[in-house]
Amino acid sequence: MKRYLFVLCLAIMVQSCIPVRIAPNIKDYKLSKGKKFKRSLSKRTMFIFKDPKEAEHFYSYVNTKFQLNHENVYDDIPFMIDGKTYFFAFYETAIPTKVLNLAPAIFSATLNAALDTDDDYVGGEDLIRTDNWYIAIEVYSDYEKDCLHEDSFSRELVLNYLRTLKKEYLTTHNYNETVFKN
Repeated sequence: MKRYLFVLCLAIMVQSCIPVRIAPNIKDYKLSKGKKFKRSLSKRTMFIFKDPKEAEHFYSYVNTKFQLNHENVYDDIPFMIDGKTYFFAFYETAIPTKVLNLAPAIFSATLNAALDTDDDYVGGEDLIRTDNWYIAIEVYSDYEKDCLHEDSFSRELVLNYLRTLKKEYLTTHNYNETVFKN
């Protein structure tokens, strides 16, 4: 009975993948402190959404929409809401999902033991990595350091603007169209 239990446990382990790190699953958007989402981001509250497009597409979208001519595209991008000027900065950041695949490691160890060799590795990948890309946007003005903070006076106005910006980015394929929409 112990032998069957051992074989069953071994078969389950060989066929399984153990998640080491799981990227957040964001349906629409998420408001979070940047440092809580990813350590390299700022401490401000950020508007975060998953980016299904290729890298640098949001850069191209912002550059085209705000007609920045590739100057200061990541920081201090001005926009107006009700006659007041706000600024936003964005970050394209990746958070990988990492899964430990036990089958190649066990296969390699068994094969090395059977062949009585000291080879480092014979097999596939031990760690399977899938990158998930996110856009994190922080908004500030001359009057407020963090316009998305829960105590901010302009939070709802800025949130509505960012929701519209996100929707426009995800639905537009030719970014030159955004210039004519303004």
